[in-house]
Amino acid sequence: MRILVFGRTGQVATELCRQADVTALGRAEADLADPVACAAAIRARTPDAVINAAAYTAVDRAEEEEALATTINGAAPAAMAQACAELGIPFVHVSTDYVFDGSGEAPRRPDGAMAPLGAYGRSKLEGELGVRAAGGTHVILRTSWVVSAHGSNFVKTMLRVGPARGSLRVVDDQVGGPTPAADIAAACLRIAEQLAIDPGKSGTYHFAGAPDTSWAGFARAIFDMAGLSVTVEDIPSSEYPTPARRPLNSRLDCSSTEAAFGLPRPDWRAGLADILSDLSIQEGAT
Repeated sequence: MRILVFGRTGQVATELCRQADVTALGRAEADLADPVACAAAIRARTPDAVINAAAYTAVDRAEEEEALATTINGAAPAAMAQACAELGIPFVHVSTDYVFDGSGEAPRRPDGAMAPLGAYGRSKLEGELGVRAAGGTHVILRTSWVVSAHGSNFVKTMLRVGPARGSLRVVDDQVGGPTPAADIAAACLRIAEQLAIDPGKSGTYHFAGAPDTSWAGFARAIFDMAGLSVTVEDIPSSEYPTPARRPLNSRLDCSSTEAAFGLPRPDWRAGLADILSDLSIQEGAT
């Protein structure tokens, strides 16, 4: 199966390239700030499926660059989906829990009411609407708290600043499922293959790591597994203000994903062990 991937250096795109023989397009080949060029790249290559693993992910900066974020996260995937619909090929688009307002404590279902808290969430919601409107075979895969040994993410931040400071204050009222990028990549590949066989599985799905935890709980797990003596103090989000509001409840109901594609929630603890091993190998190579 010839799979075209948008993104090359991001966390999920990196894992897609590691796991499968895909054609990955970086910014030089397809700049998401130019939706027309993204659609043209698909038409020129006529792949068997397309996975969009690229996005504007600077949540706080998006508050000042909402127009750019909306072009990259909204107009570009819509244009990709339209090109895929015209070619009759599956399109898999990675989205986010930030399309919800984070209220309550129950896991959010894929058909739950969307109410983004900030510019990043609004831009991702625009992308979802555009993908659905294209009318082709597609899956919108919402995920949360993506981590890996690549790029910038919570695991790498904790490992960098924790040992240097000895203690950290980490929010404990935001709860969700950390999700290894390797598991997201594997899920995207499986979904693309199954969509090619059964377009009737098109729709919106959730995929997040288990068990749910807080950022503070996740930080403790990182330090424990890495064998680092770092004290974590639980604090509310109000004591760690950011330009963009974060959802307090990022729990996602992933039951329909398992039912449709045989993809259970991955255990992020196993994924964290793999990430730490990967980082150790990288350090040894430098």
